[in-house]
Amino acid sequence: MLQVEASGVIYRNPKPHLRAINALHPSLARLDDGTLLAAFDAGQGPESWDYGTYLARSTDDGRTWSAPVPLTPPVTQPRYANQLTRISRVGDGSLVGVGVRIYRDDPEEGFISRQTFGYAPLDLFVIRSADGGRTWSDPQIVRPPLVGPAFEICHGVVELRDGRWLWPTSTWKGWDGSAPNGMKAVALVSRDRGRTWPAFLDVMDGWKDGIIHFEQSLVQLIGGRLLATTWALHEASGRSEPVAYAISDDGMTFGPRGSTGIAGQTTKLACLPGGDVLALARRVDVPGLWAHRAKIDGSRWVNVEEAPVWQGQRLDAAGASRGDDLANLKCGSPNLLTIGDGTVYAAFWCQEDAISVIRWVRLRIT
Repeated sequence: MLQVEASGVIYRNPKPHLRAINALHPSLARLDDGTLLAAFDAGQGPESWDYGTYLARSTDDGRTWSAPVPLTPPVTQPRYANQLTRISRVGDGSLVGVGVRIYRDDPEEGFISRQTFGYAPLDLFVIRSADGGRTWSDPQIVRPPLVGPAFEICHGVVELRDGRWLWPTSTWKGWDGSAPNGMKAVALVSRDRGRTWPAFLDVMDGWKDGIIHFEQSLVQLIGGRLLATTWALHEASGRSEPVAYAISDDGMTFGPRGSTGIAGQTTKLACLPGGDVLALARRVDVPGLWAHRAKIDGSRWVNVEEAPVWQGQRLDAAGASRGDDLANLKCGSPNLLTIGDGTVYAAFWCQEDAISVIRWVRLRIT
């Protein structure tokens, strides 16, 4: 059975009558002593001038959380830029954050062009912490192995058993609409623990068919294979196809795209001890964020059961542009941690009372 055991709030603007603070896009990490860390982006709005990543911590298994502190605040000199980061814990116990530095050369424009669906100019970076997230290194700018010209920030580092680090992302249009490599799901590859990223894996590419693959999730299954899911968006119509998945048997190449059958968008995965996977997805056929348990039978995704995690209003996008569609969404970006046999802790953002908040949920799978 798939059950929601408990839920609560990681962050909600404590004084909305005084200031506008909306929080989105959480990522989680767990330390050896059980402390949980949650990084999330916050500001007046999801493309506002003050938008940046903050860090909160919990010492009671995620039930209550500290007040957030800035993790990667905006850069002011010599060129103004917002910095957004996703954190994860790697095998030596340290923390690594991967992020984007988005330059704001025009204060009247956001991150994404409403005309072209392209990103503002940006750089990729890596930060590190060896003391449980108390202090962090300065951002190390990363030279990507392919032209984006922009890249999505949707995922923390995935450390594989062979020592490689993967950085799941997607190539993205430039502000002028240029997309020399399309808009496809890729994973940047580092063999030196994030110091350089000279290679990448093609994960899913539907560009020739007009499909954008983004909001990727990637995990290594118990047997060693890689499993990825993406939001599959038909750009011309704005229609979301069922959540797509692909499997890599050798850790280097991914097989054909398949359909999970989940009518959803932004999806994240966790591996369960028995070999199944748990997926949290924003649904488009019914309201809210839903949990789905699935078996991977050879190369087939087999849905087993589902349960609602948070239910708000219907999430069909209907903006004047793809950029408006993204801005109009009401929940998403789940991030999952397996914290015990059959227990998964997850964080996600959702809109409640016209405020975007970060919520947590503890799921039990028996």
